[in-house]
Amino acid sequence: MSVFLYLFLLVSGLQTTIHCVQYNISEGKVTTFHLPQQNATLYKMSSINAGFAFSLYHRFPVENPDWNIFFSPESTSAALAMFSFGSGSNTQTPILEVLGFNLTHTPITELHQGFQHLICSLNFPKNELELQKRNAVFIGQQLKTLARVLDDIKTLYETEVFPIDFSNVSAAQQEINSYVEKQAKGKIIDLIQDLRLNIIMILVNYIHFKAQWANPFHVSKTEESSSFSVDKTTAIQVPMMHHLEQCYHFLDVKLNCTVLRMDYSENALARSVLPKEGHIEGVETTMSSKTLKKSNYLLKKGYTQMCVPKFSISATYDLGSTLQKMGMRDAFAESADLPGITRDNGLKLSYCVFLSHRFFHKAVLHIGEQGTKEVAAPAAVSLEQPEVASLHPIIQFDRTFLLMVLEKRTRSIIFLGKVINSAKE
Repeated sequence: MSVFLYLFLLVSGLQTTIHCVQYNISEGKVTTFHLPQQNATLYKMSSINAGFAFSLYHRFPVENPDWNIFFSPESTSAALAMFSFGSGSNTQTPILEVLGFNLTHTPITELHQGFQHLICSLNFPKNELELQKRNAVFIGQQLKTLARVLDDIKTLYETEVFPIDFSNVSAAQQEINSYVEKQAKGKIIDLIQDLRLNIIMILVNYIHFKAQWANPFHVSKTEESSSFSVDKTTAIQVPMMHHLEQCYHFLDVKLNCTVLRMDYSENALARSVLPKEGHIEGVETTMSSKTLKKSNYLLKKGYTQMCVPKFSISATYDLGSTLQKMGMRDAFAESADLPGITRDNGLKLSYCVFLSHRFFHKAVLHIGEQGTKEVAAPAAVSLEQPEVASLHPIIQFDRTFLLMVLEKRTRSIIFLGKVINSAKE
């Protein structure tokens, strides 16, 4: 599987990722630290972020019930947390409340250090899993930026900051697009195509995720044309991968769905939820951080015949209006309080909007036999499998299903989505 996520905010705000350092906000001290194998703060952050992930997810089917859904909850949370760093209390509090944080239970220092630890953990080098978050802020040369705050952002959220002349629209657009294309290894070209003169800051965030299945599918067993039901009256033909292996799964009789866990070769997993026909809405309404934790204990390992479509999925969102409906209104209003970003008055999030009042988020996912097209097939692909497949349960993803990609150590939901049409990117 190879995933590239591009989250860009045309903002007067800030954004995400981190060096492995411990930063004391109140004292302004920076020290290096070793990434802990177990950390209660990471689990606490991941649980809160999961709550926000499902709250945001529940907005999408209402607005676009027939569309595929795919986004990165962790990146969105970190982006907004970074933006809150430069906000005054009237703007900051609603942002953090929408994210699911209570400053009485989670002090602001702990919150930012929690994101620092989380991002550092996600970026920590791994042998067979590529997972990296990178960010850049392009800020207008005319703005009187507060160096201390930007330094804090660089330290806490591992963000590069570049001054740029937005008055030369063509040159600024080319500079930003060239940066993104290079950092994304050519996976995205011409990210911004209609830069406007009223832009004062642009934030670019991307996640690169590349992993190989712990037990790859056999290419020879892929059925090139198999039926996938989009709805009651529409079926399409898609390539369907087949595999018999030991994996974690369970049938949730109460929620009318089957849950399947597929592991990657190192520290990541994909969890797919297949509702019974006609029960997708019921399953979606029950999705929460609590049900996610519960399913961890219900998964049991055993041989399973899996039938999984080979597909690509992508989605682009303007999250500005959605976040306002969730309660983040002040950040987009004339009354926005953003003293921590620049010394300039009247700076608000709506100015940072590309095509006005927009918070753009794009994610792309590819699922194939090896996990990713760039990874060569392992030498042991000819492992023998039990011959009597009929004795094992069959899980066939031939209709709408839900998909999550999680990082094992932090339990973070890196990606979350719903596949309605597996033939439509």
